[in-house]
Amino acid sequence: MDKAQTGMRGELAAARYLREKGFTILSANYRCRLGEIDIIASDRAYICFVEVKTRSPQMLGKPADAVDAVKRKKLLAAASRYLSQNPTNLQPRFDVVEVYVRDGAVLRVRHIPNAFDGEGL
Repeated sequence: MDKAQTGMRGELAAARYLREKGFTILSANYRCRLGEIDIIASDRAYICFVEVKTRSPQMLGKPADAVDAVKRKKLLAAASRYLSQNPTNLQPRFDVVEVYVRDGAVLRVRHIPNAFDGEGL
């Protein structure tokens, strides 16, 4: 399975997980000239901009560690664009979902709510 297929499998697993936890998926793979957001989801209080990171367990480090300052800046810009086009009263939040896979099978999904703040830190 190549990297794109692995990433797609991870995003599908993350969306399924979020739906099972009561979130509504508003958009998947939102793209604008400022960046991309893997999943945009909402619950009663939040609109969540979710970055999905899929890794095999043997890779070093946590998948969330790959959401560095450059990636956070792009996520913030894309989220701002999305909100300007889709106004909401919900509180924005930036989450990360880590998906662990082995041989194409999803082993574990870990949701990290409020993984970083609106300042990108």
